[in-house]
Amino acid sequence: MALPPRARFVFSHPAHLVAFGFGAGLAPFAPGSFGTLLAFPMWWTMRGFAGPLQVLAVVAVLFIVGIWLCDLTGRNLGIADHGGIVWDEAVAFMLVLALIPDEPRWQFAAYVLFRLFDILKPSPIREIDARIRGGLGVMLDDLLAAGYTLAVLALAKRLWF
Repeated sequence: MALPPRARFVFSHPAHLVAFGFGAGLAPFAPGSFGTLLAFPMWWTMRGFAGPLQVLAVVAVLFIVGIWLCDLTGRNLGIADHGGIVWDEAVAFMLVLALIPDEPRWQFAAYVLFRLFDILKPSPIREIDARIRGGLGVMLDDLLAAGYTLAVLALAKRLWF
């Protein structure tokens, strides 16, 4: 097992810093969970001045930029999808936050579901994660986890709320 990167690596290049979620990816355990939490302040900041379509446009730009950030950081680390690279979780979960009711219970349920789908990687997430390399693969599996999360929440809303 490779040694976790140190803060020196993360702060050595702006792309590394962003890919590591401004340091969230350095968490000694569950860095993906901490990276997912990064979406909350990003979302709270955006919702104050941007409408839903603008937020979706920003998420799309952050996703595209994330492909490059995660690819470069993974190559420099020598591990394409290192657990400390958390920008993918933050951006994908920000998409979820933009599309669900702006209520704590929905946000909590979304967080739990997103983390479960990201960790368990149900089909086809696992297959896509294995086949698509580089930054696109890093970003895409979390986008699919976001899609699963949104589908489950939409079904829950239809059935119970």
